[in-house]
Amino acid sequence: MIAGAPAAGKGTQCAKIVEKYGLVHISVGDLLRAEVAAGTPAGKKAKSFMDNGDLVPNEVVVEMVKNKLGEDAVQQNGWLLDGYPRSGEQAEAIEKEGIRPDVFLLINVPDELLIDRVVGRRSDPETGEIYHLTFKPPPPEIVSRLVQRSDDTEEKAVNRLRTYHANVDAVVGYYKDQLVEIDGTLTMNEVFTKIQMAISAKAVAV
Repeated sequence: MIAGAPAAGKGTQCAKIVEKYGLVHISVGDLLRAEVAAGTPAGKKAKSFMDNGDLVPNEVVVEMVKNKLGEDAVQQNGWLLDGYPRSGEQAEAIEKEGIRPDVFLLINVPDELLIDRVVGRRSDPETGEIYHLTFKPPPPEIVSRLVQRSDDTEEKAVNRLRTYHANVDAVVGYYKDQLVEIDGTLTMNEVFTKIQMAISAKAVAV
């Protein structure tokens, strides 16, 4: 499992982890967004919560995660659960389903830096590439087509951080023996080096 506040850099590190270890990346955010885009009943219910930066109710999410983890490719290759569970209740719910990680990575970044990262974030709808107006500027010729996620405003970022901080301690409490904290203010490659060390150490322990 990998956790961290919004814009802590989980997405970048997940891509690196999947490339190196061949795990199946399971992002609950992506699962939810797919449901929203498809306009399913669960997606419509989830959208109002997501747009406000609030947690989506457990019953909407737990079954979705359980079904995904049951797929053949996930069973064969192992899994990387990204950004979930986000509350003590969610941790308890998946614990009851026998879902427990070998390693729980927690990426820590100060709130002020996270808000800067969120508000400046833009995505290219044609390529899926994520840019940042300050830290990773887009090529001038594509700026006009970039879009900002509906929850990437300062007000909603602050609310998402408040929600995150209110719940993360309870989640960490479930995984104390698997927990490794990572300094997310380091460069992307430095963060990944720390993650590889954590995975190697925990793999030996297991």
